[in-house]
Amino acid sequence: MSSSIQIDEPFELVKLSLDERIQVKCRGDRYLRGRLVAYDSHLNMVLSEVEEVIEPPVKEGVKHRRPIRRDLDTIFVRGDGIILVNPPPARR
Repeated sequence: MSSSIQIDEPFELVKLSLDERIQVKCRGDRYLRGRLVAYDSHLNMVLSEVEEVIEPPVKEGVKHRRPIRRDLDTIFVRGDGIILVNPPPARR
């Protein structure tokens, strides 16, 4: 039998993700993976130990472009640029 945590509001899921590694999809084909340090009611976030991946747009005549990757110590992410937050997998 698996145990589950009941989530009544979306921000409860974010609160449970504090100090955990999460994935964030942002506008502009930008993806972040890092430890959630803080957030607010606008979903502004501070992440640490961040890996950022930017998928450049595909241009005509080019089959694919290599993603741009960089590592960052700490980053502030403005909430209105966030499309999706993927919390860490549930612990058993």
